[in-house]
Order: sequence, then C-alpha cells, then structure tokens
Amino acid sequence: MRFAITSKGDSKSNTLMQRMRTYLSDFDLEYDEDRPDIVISVGGDGTLLYAFHRYRSRLDKTAFIGVHTGHLGFYADWVPDEIEKLVIAIAKTPHQIVEYPILEVIIRHNDGGKEARYLALNECTVKAIENSLVMDVEIKGQRFETFRGDGLCISTPSGSTAYNKALGGAILHPSIRAIQLAEMASINNRVFRTVGSPLILPDHHTCLLKPVNDADFQITIDHLTLLHKDVKSIQCRVAKENVRFARFRPFPFWKRVKDSFIGQ
Repeated sequence: MRFAITSKGDSKSNTLMQRMRTYLSDFDLEYDEDRPDIVISVGGDGTLLYAFHRYRSRLDKTAFIGVHTGHLGFYADWVPDEIEKLVIAIAKTPHQIVEYPILEVIIRHNDGGKEARYLALNECTVKAIENSLVMDVEIKGQRFETFRGDGLCISTPSGSTAYNKALGGAILHPSIRAIQLAEMASINNRVFRTVGSPLILPDHHTCLLKPVNDADFQITIDHLTLLHKDVKSIQCRVAKENVRFARFRPFPFWKRVKDSFIGQ
C-alpha cells in the first residue's frame, strides 16, 4: 500500500506527520506523494480540503483519513493520542471505503472560450465584486427566480455543516446525493422576489446561474478564491466523481453534529 501525509504546518502537526511516516515505513508501507492509495491529513478540516484538491485527479484511486490536532473536525476520525492505533490499523486491518458526493462547478464565458471546471468538497460561493449580486437562477432548464443580494452558496452534503449552516441551510447526511442552494442576504421587494429558503436539489437536477448584468464575480471553491470576468453562466450539479474516506471504525455523522454544535 502506498501512502502520503499532508500537514497543517504547525509544529504539533509536523511532528505527528513525521512519526506516522516513520511508523508506517517500518511496516513496509511505501511513501508515495504522487500515487498514494491513502492520504492522511494531519491538522483540521482545512488541511483535508487542501489534500482533496491536491489529489482531485486521483479521487477514484485515493482515500482520505483525517487526524485533527485542533478542534474537532467533521473530516477527522482520529486524535493525536491514537496515532499508534491508527498506524496498526492501516498496516494490519482491512478498511472500509465510504464514498460521498461532491460538487461540480462549470463556469462558461461570453466569448465562447474554454470553460473552467472545478470540484468542491464543501461549497462554491458566488458574489459580485461591486454592488449586489444579480443572477437568474435556472433549475433543470427552467427559470426559477431572479436573485438579488450579497451572494449565493451551493454546498455538498458534506459541506452542509460549514458556510451553508451559517446561512440557515439544512444539515444533510453526507450520503445523500444532492446539492443545496442557500441565499446570502437576499433583497426582496416588488421588483425582486426570491423563495427565501434553501433549496435541496437531487443529483439529476442542474442549477444554472446566469448574470443579469455585466459584472465581475468572486467565486470560491472551498478555500480557493477566484476572479472571473465576462461570465455567461455558472453551472452547479452533483459531480460524477466522489470523495473516498478510509474507515477503520464507525464514525457516526449525527454524533459529530451533536459534539460540534450541541456538546454534552
């Protein structure tokens, strides 16, 4: 088995990374940053997001494991005190692969040039560089509404506990093949009227955002911030790819939700 390890970069995470690399190598596992079967993320959810994007071309071949060195993360199964237990599990124990849906975002431009395709593990957000965002929202080829406000957030079930939740979106179990569209401070008056609630779209529905006016857009894909000009449309749907996690023990989603937001 080939493995790679990514670190948050702080001293605690780097020390754990080196220890795990040494232990796993002692079990005759091969360290391979280019073609890993398993990627261990040491840090927080942001570190795993970085690993996801680094290995996005290998999503069908690479599975992820999270070790958190800070606050409890939604993508982190393990804590630092369990490093030896995790190493033995990776080296000696068969593991289960759990797959969750991710988001595909395709940005097309008015000049008809090459479209830009992105994959997001958590979410995509769209905001105007200046003034309010004004977008026609189409669902499954039919115009649904014209949105005017601060922005829009399109999230995966895995990312529904992140920015989406802060916007009042629903928390979805990550096994549900869907995406969610949530508003950021919509403006509702006699000219503009939105549904005002998050929309959950199944994997056979496509959401298309079309600019109403000529504007530049700030588009985020997880932690990446992009500037796009002369945008014709932004297409969002469940991607054909999945993210894969290596599980060596149960990792109940609703327990994570309770521990993160409610506590004891």
